[in-house]
Amino acid sequence: MLPHCSFLLLLCAVQLPSPSSALPFEQKGFWDFALDSMDAEMTMEMMRDPEEGSADDLFPHEIPTCPFGCQCHLRVVQCSDLGFTEVPTNIPRDTKFLDLQNNRITEIKENDFKGLTNLYGLSLRNNLISKVHPRAFVPLKHMQKLYFSKNLLTTIPKNLPASLVEIRIHENRIRKVPAGAFAGLNNMNCIEMGANPIQNSGFEPGAFKGLKLNFLRISEAKLTGVPKDLPQSLHELHLDHNQIQAVELEDLSRYKNLYRLGLGFNHIRNIENGSLSYLTMLRELHLDNNRLTRVPQGLPDMKYLQVVYLHSNNISQVGVNDFCPRGFGMKRTFYNGISLFSNPVNYWEVQPAAFRCVSDRFAIQFGNYKK
Repeated sequence: MLPHCSFLLLLCAVQLPSPSSALPFEQKGFWDFALDSMDAEMTMEMMRDPEEGSADDLFPHEIPTCPFGCQCHLRVVQCSDLGFTEVPTNIPRDTKFLDLQNNRITEIKENDFKGLTNLYGLSLRNNLISKVHPRAFVPLKHMQKLYFSKNLLTTIPKNLPASLVEIRIHENRIRKVPAGAFAGLNNMNCIEMGANPIQNSGFEPGAFKGLKLNFLRISEAKLTGVPKDLPQSLHELHLDHNQIQAVELEDLSRYKNLYRLGLGFNHIRNIENGSLSYLTMLRELHLDNNRLTRVPQGLPDMKYLQVVYLHSNNISQVGVNDFCPRGFGMKRTFYNGISLFSNPVNYWEVQPAAFRCVSDRFAIQFGNYKK
């Protein structure tokens, strides 16, 4: 029997989690989807939509098939961990979810997914894929989820379905994203492309043109600065674990809709005064594990900021007005998380008034500093 999680959908809608480190996406089980706006019962109902009819109505003359070794049930085909070196044949044409992760597939051929017009989600995670035929995804008119992480891709696959909402291509060998790489993907909401050896120069002008993303992660890459040509629509941007040296004045001017910004585990020594002023809607800011020597200027003016990670830096003092505005009522939401541990600052030297706009004293995290 397939695990219950095989029917859960990963909806990449933006929501602020409780304070935690921004970690690379990991798919821990079969179809690591998480439910948001629909429950499992609704998902099951979607699978047996009366307007679509039953599988027997769609293909009345076909004998039910299932690739050898795979499990096929309720339009879910699970073919993971079977040592396949190519996409198997005899995949039922009414398949909604196809799991091919943890195999040894090296290439996606033109007709591998022929006839799978109902496919909604496809996992090719953790294979050896280095080549994708430019027309391989043409039949997949309704696919919304594509998991392509942990492969050997050097470029973004071409002719991705216009219906695609989410693509995860982290841990590949992508060094360049050319102009128009995501052209026509007007429904795209979420891109995870961390752990690729891509530098700032690898993003050609217009690489993300036309996209209206909510979520983008380019962590664990080789960025030395904040990319300046990402979608303006972003609500979450994760650039953790890069080699960013500083945040300059205009670096964030394009991203006024951000709710969450991850810049942890970089080499940031300086955040130019005024560079954070563009982020008027920001709720959560990760600047932990950098080389900052002071609290960044501009935090008191961020009316909706609730969580700030500044731990594991070189901050030696905290001023009375570093976090909170001077005027009463200027901040719309109180802080519910400020981390300052692993900094050379003595908490007994910090004036209590420095945290006058914090919801609770337990929201402030100091700790021992070790050289």
